[in-house]
Amino acid sequence: MANIKSAKKRIKVIAKKTLANKIRKSEVKTAIRRFEEAITAGNIDEATSRFRFAEKKLYQTAAKGTIHMNAAARKVSQLADKLNAAVSGK
Repeated sequence: MANIKSAKKRIKVIAKKTLANKIRKSEVKTAIRRFEEAITAGNIDEATSRFRFAEKKLYQTAAKGTIHMNAAARKVSQLADKLNAAVSGK
């Protein structure tokens, strides 16, 4: 355990930030999972709206620094490919 006052504060701050990052990552994973469920169900309209939501969550999470911007862009691109494949396969 830290003895210095500033170190004790940093421990608290890091714990808060870790929790916030964990929540953001969980929200992203849930949004992606819901999108993929809509794709497998074959519901294109619902998948489109869930794609938009997942894209928004990914970019918000990247803007906060929880994930890298390139990682967010890559995941959005992968989701868009899945959506386009489902639309063209319809």
